[in-house]
Amino acid sequence: MREDFGNPSSVHSYGQRAKGALDQARSEVASLIGADPTEVVFTSGGTESDNFAIRGAYDALAASGRRRIVTTGIEHEAVLNTVKALTLRGAEVITVPAGRDGLVDPAAVAEHVNSETALVSVMLANNEVGTIQPLAEIALLSKAHGAVLHTDAVQAAGKIPVSVRSLGIDLLSMSAHKFSGPKGVGAIWIRRGVRLVSQATGGRQERSRRGGTENVPGIVGMGVAATLAQQALSHADAVAALRDRLETSILGSVPGTAVNGARDHRVPNTTNISFDGIEAESLLIALDLEGVAVSTGSACSSGTLEPSHVLKAMGLPQAFARNSLRFSLGATTTAEEIEFVAGALPRLVTKLRRLGRTAEALR
Repeated sequence: MREDFGNPSSVHSYGQRAKGALDQARSEVASLIGADPTEVVFTSGGTESDNFAIRGAYDALAASGRRRIVTTGIEHEAVLNTVKALTLRGAEVITVPAGRDGLVDPAAVAEHVNSETALVSVMLANNEVGTIQPLAEIALLSKAHGAVLHTDAVQAAGKIPVSVRSLGIDLLSMSAHKFSGPKGVGAIWIRRGVRLVSQATGGRQERSRRGGTENVPGIVGMGVAATLAQQALSHADAVAALRDRLETSILGSVPGTAVNGARDHRVPNTTNISFDGIEAESLLIALDLEGVAVSTGSACSSGTLEPSHVLKAMGLPQAFARNSLRFSLGATTTAEEIEFVAGALPRLVTKLRRLGRTAEALR
């Protein structure tokens, strides 16, 4: 911001130094997902990347008669609201549910893909329950009809090893702040040969795929974070062990609790736990007063009282969708912090359940 402040599109030395920093960051981000740097386009975050992938692919193929979009009910709102918006432009959207384990059946996706399908969009890792979808199998089954395959990998990149080549996909969305980079910057990987209609027209930045002067400081921060995240992948087992310790302690000390979603096929840093007889918002506030930050779902949906659409799409009872909390760990999470949370929860849950019974009796 202070030294290499030039516009990377300028030919003078200040601009070229900024361009060099941009190119280095592009290589660092590409390395995190096993991609070629020329296939990486920087955006303002995961939501823009999802919009670019979905709208861009649809716009490129709709004229040829491909107007079907196949997605799942557990996607992030950035995907669900975008495909919903495209129905106003003639898109036919097929939404496939997930099982109670939070996993999507590849065959259930593939049965809806035909010669009229423009796009299949299935996330790699779910943002609420952490389940990792069988994306490589979905790719094998669904691409026979020539549809473009997109994955929202915002919750996966930097948490688990990701290889765009091994997955067999065409488009991938990611966001820097999900692996400790700056907020407000992200990227989309576009496989060479895939045609997208640009959604931000203007100059020739990002190989004419996204107009507008790049956010160089944010992008450089994303590159550094990508490198650090790649190095930290070797510590994923340690993070998973702490998560498992938290789950075991909660399930053993707090009656009426359950882990939502599969406990094997998931990212190491996430657990989603339901607490019978409690409104999740109340427990969230109680934990916050203890200095513990948790969530009831996606941060992008915070402030709403609607039950989790992810848990509903998994076929769980509505009560589960209202009484579940997501606990997220990171590379800096310590065993002492896990013990603190595990020790506080029985006391807080007992208090809230007692207050709930009292309130019910007074009605």
